[in-house]
Amino acid sequence: MKLTILGGGGFRVPLVYGALLQDHAEGRVTRVVLHDLDAGRLSAVTRVLAEQAAGVPDAPEVSATTDLDEALRGADFVFSAIRVGGLEGRANDERVALAEGVLGQETVGAGGIAYGLRTVPVAVDIARRVARLAPEAWVINFTNPAGLVTEAMSRHLGDRVIGICDSPVGLGRRIARVLGANPKEAWIDYVGLNHLGWVRGLHVAGRDELPRLLGDPDLLGSFEEGKLFGVDWLRSLGAIPNEYLHYYYFNREAVRAYQQAEKTRGAFLHDQQARFYAEMRNPDAPALKVWDDTRAEREATYMAENRETAGAGERDEDDLSGGYEKVALALMRAIARDERTTLILNVRNRRTLSVLDTDAVIEVPCHVDANGAHPVTVEPLPDHATGLVCAVKAVEREVLSAADSGSQATAVKAFALHPLVDSVNVARRLVEGYTAVHPGLAYLR
Repeated sequence: MKLTILGGGGFRVPLVYGALLQDHAEGRVTRVVLHDLDAGRLSAVTRVLAEQAAGVPDAPEVSATTDLDEALRGADFVFSAIRVGGLEGRANDERVALAEGVLGQETVGAGGIAYGLRTVPVAVDIARRVARLAPEAWVINFTNPAGLVTEAMSRHLGDRVIGICDSPVGLGRRIARVLGANPKEAWIDYVGLNHLGWVRGLHVAGRDELPRLLGDPDLLGSFEEGKLFGVDWLRSLGAIPNEYLHYYYFNREAVRAYQQAEKTRGAFLHDQQARFYAEMRNPDAPALKVWDDTRAEREATYMAENRETAGAGERDEDDLSGGYEKVALALMRAIARDERTTLILNVRNRRTLSVLDTDAVIEVPCHVDANGAHPVTVEPLPDHATGLVCAVKAVEREVLSAADSGSQATAVKAFALHPLVDSVNVARRLVEGYTAVHPGLAYLR
């Protein structure tokens, strides 16, 4: 099988290739094509992959190209992991928002809207090309904001595009671990949008173990989310939120922490990865070691400002190993080999959540087989969660409308309607600020 990775010069590509190296079954991926606009980044990542493959006799063949059509033609699977505007764009997203006193995180609030506005047109172009050049391919979307981008692509690819995220997987794993359960044997009742979801139950052998966790303050405060949100708030909610909901529940503290930080997350990653790619220009540099050292630093500093605000301390070692590549491989195996499984994915709603229409992309458990991902029926959300989900989905729809029409007024509406943007005037200034620094938003008029 041929797997095409868009954004193939991206820093996290070796995680995906590492997962592929562990698959030796019949019907596995035998050819990987990396596509990126930056030939230098492709060269760097190709070196890391070559060192990963050393000593693996059936390692998938790797090639690289800057020609998108060549990369897509004949693909069985397409992983979309692009970053429109690069990390410099992410740093600008944060800087413009923080100057207005609102959150600039890459998927939440003003920063997520800015990222979506410049990513959706590119993602739509990719979807149209896939439909033309590889109509039988399945697209697995890693590109953030993952739910929004998946919905944009689904308008052209239908159910053949599926979004993935490692946050729900990590959350379920942590809850199972603290309860002494095997994550592989637990059913996780999780529902929401990407980066806006809640675990409402964790069932083992037919028994919901979440009430036991919520009823034990010591147990509840012993893992990442308990430290991040606080025991009292989790017990009030009666659920365990995705870590990204910290930006909503503790917004003032998060914005203040980001404003006071020496560097924003985007600026930190921009500088860190610039050092990595610069070092890769040295032909004698040990590519895999340099990449692994850089990755460890990246993972250890993830959401550092939020953890500092909450007094949550350092991340547990078990949470530093990533996870989205494992979700991607499990999804691909289920489709390609009909190895049926259940995964938390971003898919079209159909009739899963009655408060949203059938085409709205949501994040829920899905049964996956050779015919794709099928969302599982879930109980309705409580009112407080329904309000957030509906508000953010409305914002996503305005982003899609602005990207389709090029309307600056619609872009302003998208910012103004977001729960974390507190003024129409702020929304107008955000649009002005973002169009000034992002060439990719020049289409807005």
